[in-house]
Amino acid sequence: MQKVAMFVFNGSPMCFVHVLLNALDMHARGDRVQIVMEGESTQLVEQLAQPDNWLHGLWRKACGQNLVAGACKACTQKLGARPTVEKNNLVLLDDMNGHPGMAAFRERGYEIITF
Repeated sequence: MQKVAMFVFNGSPMCFVHVLLNALDMHARGDRVQIVMEGESTQLVEQLAQPDNWLHGLWRKACGQNLVAGACKACTQKLGARPTVEKNNLVLLDDMNGHPGMAAFRERGYEIITF
């Protein structure tokens, strides 16, 4: 089993679909996967939560399997996504000056992949 933390900065749905697909695939193969939403990706939560959004099913599946570690507290605040992130029960991550730190994941044995 490998441990992988996917830090997603890109706010493009076309990028995020690959994050979701890879996270679900790795998890199905027995890996421990965590998705960390940073930067512009935090603004995707509103779209992902909409039942008619093309990524909603994958998003719900990833959330249901506890693959989403949370979203950056500072970025959600700066980009106006915090109310939506909180409404969708995502953890606000802030262990590094208001942002989720990669070091904490590395200390727990996670490989870091950035998108």
